[in-house]
Amino acid sequence: MTVTDIDDPSHPLHHHRRTVADFEYGDALGEGSYSTVLIGRDKKTDKYYAIKKLDKAHIVKNDKVKYVMIERDALNYVIDLAPHGELYTFIRKMAPLDMETTRYYASEILLAVDHIHSKNVVHSILLDDQMHIKIADFGSAKLLSEDTTNTTSGARSFVGTAEYVSPELLRSDPTFKEADWWAFGCVIFQMISGRSPFKAATDYLIFQKIKNLDYEFPEDFPPVAKDLVQKLLVLDAEKRLGSEAMGGIDAIKKHPFFDGVNFDQVFEKPAPPRAQQYMEDWK
Repeated sequence: MTVTDIDDPSHPLHHHRRTVADFEYGDALGEGSYSTVLIGRDKKTDKYYAIKKLDKAHIVKNDKVKYVMIERDALNYVIDLAPHGELYTFIRKMAPLDMETTRYYASEILLAVDHIHSKNVVHSILLDDQMHIKIADFGSAKLLSEDTTNTTSGARSFVGTAEYVSPELLRSDPTFKEADWWAFGCVIFQMISGRSPFKAATDYLIFQKIKNLDYEFPEDFPPVAKDLVQKLLVLDAEKRLGSEAMGGIDAIKKHPFFDGVNFDQVFEKPAPPRAQQYMEDWK
């Protein structure tokens, strides 16, 4: 669907079309290398959004058009407002987290990643007004065409956080959806322990630790969570829990770590006490 399609009054989504003039702009939420994210109020609905304002001249000058197009293809530049910031900030401030909170966010991340995988997107995670997650920052996403789901082609360039990068990418191997399950294991480890499994002084040292699977669990790390992380942090992507060969996402959902989780109601549950505390402190 193109912008021209929506511009046509006969298009069923034409009444949803918005222009710059349809919003009232407020404070800046953050700045990137070629953009600023502003709070915007839709004058027609009175709903608030996060709106990305791009510096076109800077994008062209610094050869960033490719990344802007990736983000455009993955979503648009007006997204629901996530007033509680990044999940990563929440983890850094509140970790180590209890098992209830870790399982709560791990369940939401699992479903969110499964959804973007279904759209052939390989992938920051934000927190909305009720402390549920939202996937964002698609400028660093990878869009896979249907023919890149085999073992001969895939994404090969590094984007994102160094501590979460998969070993297959460091080997310059084709990178597929299994890379997100590696990062998922890193996030669970960090939520429970309060630190990254591959923490080091420089990116180079981080990458060496990743390639050598050099990490240690704290003594008090829950056994069921340890088992899940060990099955996610596997150097061979095909043997990693969540890969097609290992049963896909259903194999992750069936792991004992998620016992008692109703995945059909994950986003309907209120945030656990630890997250509620963070929400109150945020105010």
